[in-house]
Amino acid sequence: MAEDEIAITGFSAYFPQANHLKEFKEKLYAGVDMVTDDESRWPRGFLGLPSRSGKIRDLTKCDVRFFTVHPEFAHWTDPQVRLLLETSYEAIVDAGYDPAMLRGRRVGVYVGVSTSESADAASINLERINSFSAIGSSRAMVSNLISYALDFPRMSVDTACSSTFTALHEAVLSLRSGICDAAIVGGSNLTLNPSTALKYKCLGILSDDGACKGFDARANGYARSETVGVFFLQRVSDARRIYAKVINVSTNTDGYKTVGIGTPSAAMQEKLLRQVYADANIDPCDVGYVEAHGTGTMAGDATEVTAISNVFCPPWRKGALHIGSVKSNVGHAEAASGICSVAKTILALETGTIAANLHFTEPRPDILALHDGRIEVVDKPTAMTGGPIGISSFGVGGTNAHVILEPNKGPHVDSMPRDKPELPRLVLMAGRTKDSLKRTLNNLEAEGPYPDSGYALLNRIGQPSVDQFRYRGYAIVPVDGSGKKVIKEVNQAPFDKRPLWFVFAGMGSQWNGMARQMMQFDAFARSIYKSHDILERVGVDLLDFLTEDMAKHPSSVSQFVTVSAVQVGLLLYTSNFSWDLTKSY
Repeated sequence: MAEDEIAITGFSAYFPQANHLKEFKEKLYAGVDMVTDDESRWPRGFLGLPSRSGKIRDLTKCDVRFFTVHPEFAHWTDPQVRLLLETSYEAIVDAGYDPAMLRGRRVGVYVGVSTSESADAASINLERINSFSAIGSSRAMVSNLISYALDFPRMSVDTACSSTFTALHEAVLSLRSGICDAAIVGGSNLTLNPSTALKYKCLGILSDDGACKGFDARANGYARSETVGVFFLQRVSDARRIYAKVINVSTNTDGYKTVGIGTPSAAMQEKLLRQVYADANIDPCDVGYVEAHGTGTMAGDATEVTAISNVFCPPWRKGALHIGSVKSNVGHAEAASGICSVAKTILALETGTIAANLHFTEPRPDILALHDGRIEVVDKPTAMTGGPIGISSFGVGGTNAHVILEPNKGPHVDSMPRDKPELPRLVLMAGRTKDSLKRTLNNLEAEGPYPDSGYALLNRIGQPSVDQFRYRGYAIVPVDGSGKKVIKEVNQAPFDKRPLWFVFAGMGSQWNGMARQMMQFDAFARSIYKSHDILERVGVDLLDFLTEDMAKHPSSVSQFVTVSAVQVGLLLYTSNFSWDLTKSY
């Protein structure tokens, strides 16, 4: 099959201190450090571990019945699995699709996950171990449960900190080969067990003060962090919205190194970068910004900048290359760090501004490229210079990954133009509860007005199954600038579909200019003109009767009132077919 461009079309994630992309954006551009000092995971100072880490606010809530998961099984299931279920569903909806309509389709699930820190807790009391605990904390279940709930094929991937991008690589290969038509790409990391942090402390890679000071002279390791998130991949031809195009992604492995398995290889990172850009036919000099791995470790940063400068900064390059790392803002989410990097990048593409690195005051003295003008760390909000963005992710042990993203040259959302932009916009919505649906409609009003394409995207996903979404609502959004208020209504939907009756009463149902407003709809107007041409042969001006004030006509024409009323009913009946309304009786 011919290759089609691939795009990120949906996104959903839980970040440290940010429950969704919008909140993440607000804090990222406000320069908020999302790594916090609290005791929500273990007591401060426990075993000498750093007191600061990035933590998701609440891991306890999940609507498991919505996903048809047994409550007891959900209780024993790793929290990251429950969060991945939610974000997978939300990412598909964010792309403009109803997940229920994709069940059984060729949608792959590729999740990067390296640890399951709930496994020890599930096994600590041997008398309580049961069949649910046996599989609930398995890393394989991270993708398995998504596959079960949404009926998609799946794969869990573990290459340590590069897991998400390795999963992305597998997803892109599947899309390009025709194995899948769309893909969920996820990454998850939760810091629930101090034993994992203690192991990393023994390795000497954790920052004692809990801050990722990437490329800075004070760099002393990284702060552990949590993130659970998903982005939805589709071919551009199927996309209803586009965050960014995935131009290319590739991986390689260090293999044997005399310095040891845990030390990164500049040579293999450089080889990967040259390969991924050559395969995409992109000159690295055209790249204005690289979202680096940038953990803040002594070996890692120096190795990475060496590879970057060798590839992106030849003597003939014009201007410095900008680099940064979102780990300075949220900590290092390890297996899920790729989710944070993609989030920062798509926001940069959307806003045209790269968010600032935190904790950067003085470049490391041993990294020459940071001092000779070849590379500049983005330490303040910086305008994009155009061109694609490269993102790197490296796993301890030597699995390296790099992805190239670029903005969509067309609209962010499918344009979906309206024939009659002067008419109010009807937006249909659904919700699990009455309150949640009211909040959604209120947000629609508060954050609007949106472009027509935004309302059209909402309508495409606004009427899912009544079995899962019992409440229905609508908003009538006035034309921008009219000064009119948004009309909102919410009601509970019956389980049984109500019959749709068309009743045309004839005499007594008419009023002055009864078809005047309906003439704005093309299907209705075409039918009126057709009937008008027929009746005009016998002296009846149907168009005049239906659109003008009847009081101006003499009483002798009242015999035509019934004809006119019935005609409007019949034409409404005809028009309903163009609006996908089908009669029950």
